[in-house]
Amino acid sequence: MKNFMNQLKEGILTNNPIFVQLIGLCSTLAVSTTLQNGLGMGLAVTIVLMCSNLVISLLRRIIPNQIRIAAYIVIIAGFVTIVDLSMQAWLPELSESLGLFIPLIVVNCLILARAEAFASKNPPLLSLIDGLTMGIGFTIAISLISAVRELLGSGSLLGIPVFGSGYTPIIMIILPAGGFLTLGILMAVFQYLMHKYKKEEN
Repeated sequence: MKNFMNQLKEGILTNNPIFVQLIGLCSTLAVSTTLQNGLGMGLAVTIVLMCSNLVISLLRRIIPNQIRIAAYIVIIAGFVTIVDLSMQAWLPELSESLGLFIPLIVVNCLILARAEAFASKNPPLLSLIDGLTMGIGFTIAISLISAVRELLGSGSLLGIPVFGSGYTPIIMIILPAGGFLTLGILMAVFQYLMHKYKKEEN
Protein backbone atom coordinates (compact mmCIF):
# COMPACT_ATOMS: atom_id res chain seq x y z
CA MET A 1 0.00 0.00 0.00
CA LYS A 2 2.83 2.37 0.92
CA ASN A 3 4.59 1.57 -2.36
CA PHE A 4 1.37 2.25 -4.29
CA MET A 5 0.95 5.64 -2.58
CA ASN A 6 4.56 6.56 -3.41
CA GLN A 7 4.05 5.64 -7.06
CA LEU A 8 0.73 7.52 -7.12
CA LYS A 9 2.41 10.62 -5.68
CA GLU A 10 5.13 10.32 -8.31
CA GLY A 11 2.63 9.96 -11.17
CA ILE A 12 0.41 12.84 -10.09
CA LEU A 13 2.88 15.26 -8.50
CA THR A 14 6.64 14.76 -8.41
CA ASN A 15 7.01 13.14 -11.85
CA ASN A 16 3.80 14.15 -13.63
CA PRO A 17 4.13 13.24 -17.33
CA ILE A 18 2.86 16.60 -18.64
CA PHE A 19 3.68 19.21 -15.99
CA VAL A 20 7.09 17.80 -14.93
CA GLN A 21 8.44 15.44 -17.60
CA LEU A 22 6.93 17.44 -20.50
CA ILE A 23 6.23 14.30 -22.56
CA GLY A 24 3.15 13.40 -24.58
CA LEU A 25 2.58 17.09 -25.34
CA CYS A 26 1.63 16.69 -29.03
CA SER A 27 -1.58 14.80 -28.30
CA THR A 28 -2.19 16.89 -25.19
CA LEU A 29 -2.19 20.17 -27.12
CA ALA A 30 -4.08 18.74 -30.10
CA VAL A 31 -7.06 17.10 -28.38
CA SER A 32 -7.47 19.20 -25.22
CA THR A 33 -10.13 21.52 -26.66
CA THR A 34 -12.93 19.85 -24.69
CA LEU A 35 -13.05 18.02 -21.36
CA GLN A 36 -14.63 14.99 -23.05
CA ASN A 37 -11.64 14.71 -25.38
CA GLY A 38 -9.20 15.09 -22.48
CA LEU A 39 -10.89 12.38 -20.41
CA GLY A 40 -11.12 10.08 -23.43
CA MET A 41 -7.46 10.47 -24.33
CA GLY A 42 -6.43 10.08 -20.68
CA LEU A 43 -8.40 6.86 -20.33
CA ALA A 44 -7.00 5.44 -23.59
CA VAL A 45 -3.41 6.25 -22.61
CA THR A 46 -3.91 4.76 -19.11
CA ILE A 47 -5.24 1.46 -20.50
CA VAL A 48 -2.40 1.18 -23.02
CA LEU A 49 0.18 2.11 -20.35
CA MET A 50 -1.06 -0.53 -17.90
CA CYS A 51 -1.34 -3.34 -20.46
CA SER A 52 1.94 -2.63 -22.26
CA ASN A 53 3.86 -2.19 -18.99
CA LEU A 54 2.54 -5.52 -17.72
CA VAL A 55 3.39 -7.48 -20.89
CA ILE A 56 6.82 -5.83 -21.32
CA SER A 57 7.66 -6.61 -17.71
CA LEU A 58 6.60 -10.25 -18.15
CA LEU A 59 8.79 -10.54 -21.28
CA ARG A 60 11.70 -8.42 -20.03
CA ARG A 61 14.06 -11.39 -19.66
CA ILE A 62 13.09 -12.84 -23.05
CA ILE A 63 13.29 -9.80 -25.35
CA PRO A 64 16.87 -9.40 -26.70
CA ASN A 65 18.42 -6.06 -25.80
CA GLN A 66 19.23 -5.24 -29.45
CA ILE A 67 15.59 -5.27 -30.57
CA ARG A 68 13.89 -4.12 -27.36
CA ILE A 69 12.54 -0.80 -28.75
CA ALA A 70 11.06 -2.52 -31.82
CA ALA A 71 9.52 -5.18 -29.58
CA TYR A 72 8.06 -2.54 -27.26
CA ILE A 73 6.46 -0.74 -30.22
CA VAL A 74 4.89 -3.98 -31.49
CA ILE A 75 3.44 -4.73 -28.03
CA ILE A 76 2.18 -1.15 -27.60
CA ALA A 77 0.71 -1.15 -31.13
CA GLY A 78 -1.29 -4.28 -30.33
CA PHE A 79 -2.95 -2.67 -27.30
CA VAL A 80 -3.48 0.64 -29.12
CA THR A 81 -5.31 -1.26 -31.88
CA ILE A 82 -7.56 -2.93 -29.30
CA VAL A 83 -8.35 0.44 -27.67
CA ASP A 84 -8.90 2.13 -31.05
CA LEU A 85 -11.30 -0.55 -32.34
CA SER A 86 -13.13 -0.68 -28.99
CA MET A 87 -13.68 3.10 -29.07
CA GLN A 88 -14.91 2.92 -32.67
CA ALA A 89 -17.41 0.23 -31.64
CA TRP A 90 -18.70 1.63 -28.33
CA LEU A 91 -17.75 5.33 -28.34
CA PRO A 92 -17.94 6.35 -32.04
CA GLU A 93 -18.40 10.09 -31.38
CA LEU A 94 -15.38 10.24 -29.09
CA SER A 95 -13.37 8.12 -31.51
CA GLU A 96 -14.21 10.49 -34.37
CA SER A 97 -13.37 13.51 -32.23
CA LEU A 98 -9.95 12.16 -31.19
CA GLY A 99 -9.30 10.91 -34.71
CA LEU A 100 -5.71 10.06 -35.62
CA PHE A 101 -4.41 10.77 -32.12
CA ILE A 102 -5.61 7.40 -30.79
CA PRO A 103 -3.46 5.38 -33.26
CA LEU A 104 -0.59 7.80 -32.58
CA ILE A 105 -0.51 6.64 -28.94
CA VAL A 106 1.86 3.97 -30.35
CA VAL A 107 4.63 6.57 -30.59
CA ASN A 108 3.63 8.57 -27.51
CA CYS A 109 6.85 9.38 -25.64
CA LEU A 110 5.17 8.61 -22.31
CA ILE A 111 4.37 4.99 -23.24
CA LEU A 112 7.84 4.28 -24.61
CA ALA A 113 9.54 6.09 -21.72
CA ARG A 114 7.76 4.01 -19.06
CA ALA A 115 8.47 0.81 -21.01
CA GLU A 116 12.18 1.60 -21.21
CA ALA A 117 12.70 3.25 -17.82
CA PHE A 118 10.42 1.14 -15.62
CA ALA A 119 8.65 -1.90 -17.08
CA SER A 120 11.82 -3.40 -18.58
CA LYS A 121 13.55 -3.30 -15.18
CA ASN A 122 10.79 -4.12 -12.67
CA PRO A 123 8.44 -7.02 -11.83
CA PRO A 124 4.92 -7.22 -13.38
CA LEU A 125 2.86 -5.93 -10.43
CA LEU A 126 5.03 -2.84 -9.91
CA SER A 127 4.99 -2.19 -13.66
CA LEU A 128 1.20 -2.48 -13.78
CA ILE A 129 0.91 -0.02 -10.87
CA ASP A 130 3.38 2.33 -12.59
CA GLY A 131 1.20 2.30 -15.72
CA LEU A 132 -1.88 3.05 -13.63
CA THR A 133 -0.32 5.88 -11.60
CA MET A 134 1.38 7.53 -14.58
CA GLY A 135 -1.89 7.21 -16.50
CA ILE A 136 -3.79 8.87 -13.65
CA GLY A 137 -1.24 11.71 -13.60
CA PHE A 138 -1.54 12.15 -17.37
CA THR A 139 -5.36 12.04 -17.22
CA ILE A 140 -5.55 14.64 -14.44
CA ALA A 141 -3.18 16.99 -16.26
CA ILE A 142 -4.81 16.72 -19.72
CA SER A 143 -8.30 16.97 -18.17
CA LEU A 144 -7.32 20.13 -16.30
CA ILE A 145 -5.96 21.71 -19.48
CA SER A 146 -9.07 20.60 -21.41
CA ALA A 147 -11.45 21.95 -18.77
CA VAL A 148 -9.81 25.39 -18.78
CA ARG A 149 -9.76 25.55 -22.59
CA GLU A 150 -13.39 24.43 -22.98
CA LEU A 151 -14.59 26.69 -20.17
CA LEU A 152 -12.91 29.85 -21.51
CA GLY A 153 -13.01 28.99 -25.21
CA SER A 154 -16.58 27.71 -25.42
CA GLY A 155 -18.19 28.74 -22.14
CA SER A 156 -19.14 25.14 -21.37
CA LEU A 157 -17.97 21.96 -19.62
CA LEU A 158 -18.70 18.55 -21.17
CA GLY A 159 -20.87 20.44 -23.65
CA ILE A 160 -23.06 21.94 -20.90
CA PRO A 161 -23.17 25.79 -20.93
CA VAL A 162 -21.71 27.27 -17.74
CA PHE A 163 -21.73 31.05 -18.15
CA GLY A 164 -25.03 31.49 -19.98
CA SER A 165 -25.86 33.22 -23.24
CA GLY A 166 -24.27 36.52 -22.19
CA TYR A 167 -20.74 35.07 -22.19
CA THR A 168 -18.47 35.83 -25.14
CA PRO A 169 -16.09 32.88 -25.64
CA ILE A 170 -12.35 33.56 -25.92
CA ILE A 171 -11.92 31.76 -29.25
CA MET A 172 -8.11 31.96 -29.13
CA ILE A 173 -8.06 29.53 -26.17
CA ILE A 174 -9.34 26.62 -28.28
CA LEU A 175 -6.89 27.44 -31.10
CA PRO A 176 -3.33 25.98 -31.11
CA ALA A 177 -1.86 29.17 -29.63
CA GLY A 178 -4.36 28.94 -26.78
CA GLY A 179 -3.21 25.38 -26.08
CA PHE A 180 0.38 26.52 -25.59
CA LEU A 181 -0.75 29.50 -23.48
CA THR A 182 -2.97 27.36 -21.24
CA LEU A 183 -0.28 24.70 -20.84
CA GLY A 184 2.35 27.31 -19.94
CA ILE A 185 0.17 29.03 -17.33
CA LEU A 186 -0.96 25.77 -15.69
CA MET A 187 2.59 24.45 -15.71
CA ALA A 188 3.82 27.61 -13.97
CA VAL A 189 1.05 27.33 -11.35
CA PHE A 190 1.85 23.63 -10.83
CA GLN A 191 5.57 24.30 -10.39
CA TYR A 192 4.86 27.15 -7.96
CA LEU A 193 2.57 24.94 -5.84
CA MET A 194 5.07 22.07 -5.90
CA HIS A 195 7.90 24.40 -4.84
CA LYS A 196 5.74 25.72 -2.00
CA TYR A 197 4.78 22.16 -0.97
CA LYS A 198 8.42 21.01 -0.90
CA LYS A 199 9.38 24.07 1.13
CA GLU A 200 6.71 23.33 3.74
CA GLU A 201 7.67 19.64 3.78
CA ASN A 202 11.26 20.52 4.61
